[in-house]
Amino acid sequence: MAARTPARRPARGGSGRAGTSGVPWTQAAPAPVVLVQGSEDLLAERAVERVVSLAREQDPQIEVTRLDAGTYATGELRVVTSPSLFADDKVVVVEGVERGTDDLMRDLEAYVGAPAEGVVLVARHGGGQRGKRLLDAIRAAGGPVVACDPVRTDADKAAFVADELGRAGRRAHARAVRALVDAVGSDLRELAAACAQLVADTTGLIGEETVERYHGGRVEATGFQVADAAVAGDPGRAVALLRHAMATGVDPVPVVAALAARLRTLARVGAVRGRGAGAARDLGMAPWQVDRAVADLRRWTPEGLATAISAVAQADAEVKGESRDPRFAVERAVLRVAGAVER
Repeated sequence: MAARTPARRPARGGSGRAGTSGVPWTQAAPAPVVLVQGSEDLLAERAVERVVSLAREQDPQIEVTRLDAGTYATGELRVVTSPSLFADDKVVVVEGVERGTDDLMRDLEAYVGAPAEGVVLVARHGGGQRGKRLLDAIRAAGGPVVACDPVRTDADKAAFVADELGRAGRRAHARAVRALVDAVGSDLRELAAACAQLVADTTGLIGEETVERYHGGRVEATGFQVADAAVAGDPGRAVALLRHAMATGVDPVPVVAALAARLRTLARVGAVRGRGAGAARDLGMAPWQVDRAVADLRRWTPEGLATAISAVAQADAEVKGESRDPRFAVERAVLRVAGAVER
């Protein structure tokens, strides 16, 4: 029975990147008790459905029951995990354990100590301290934990995109991955949908021009494209992109944040550039981020970088309340950054 399948070791990288205490969703497997923990809903949903799907592969007739932890009443778990008349195997999914009633916590803790034969129980916990004793009990009992932590950094989003495409048998240039993250990367579901669209509508290696064709309008509406043009020393394109972005509703604050992030990357890579590849890896950045920064730094002097950082720091204060015209403040900062590039 699938319930006795042992947990696998965590893997590195990709959309299923594990946290410090769990396996990625791509390695979720049936077991007597499976804990799916983390606030990234897309990954948690995938983990749950993967466990259910694997259990159904072994038994197409398996019974699947879903319980809402927030409305749980005493004894429900015992009822749904009890052997049926025909002794069918079961999967029981408990959703929203972090919202669970006291009755649920007591019943689940008792169940973890003596799980029912032929039952796969999946407890989905969205984060927080509620139910900590239960989570500790699952870990102590050796139940596998699937980590579904938020994907926040550009490097993790890029890894997610690469993994999404890879699982579909496709690959993309590093700059294409970056362009897609810049265009869609604030939401994991949107990133997944964008990857699915590219897989369905294109063939071969996915290049930056393909991403621009499908998502170019959104790319231009982000602060990252403005920052890229400014850091490249192209004031005309930077200002044009900025005005287009603000005309489509982009707030000046994230544009300034994007400028600051790009300059901060240049400064960090510039500080270790002469120490070898190992020092660059220690920065915790994706290789493409380091390579791009090294290429950009060929056009920058330390004095120019200091001038640009100072201009962005001033703009940051101005767009957050110190100026009556935030749009003018960010446009001036863009021009100053572009003007600081060595010709």
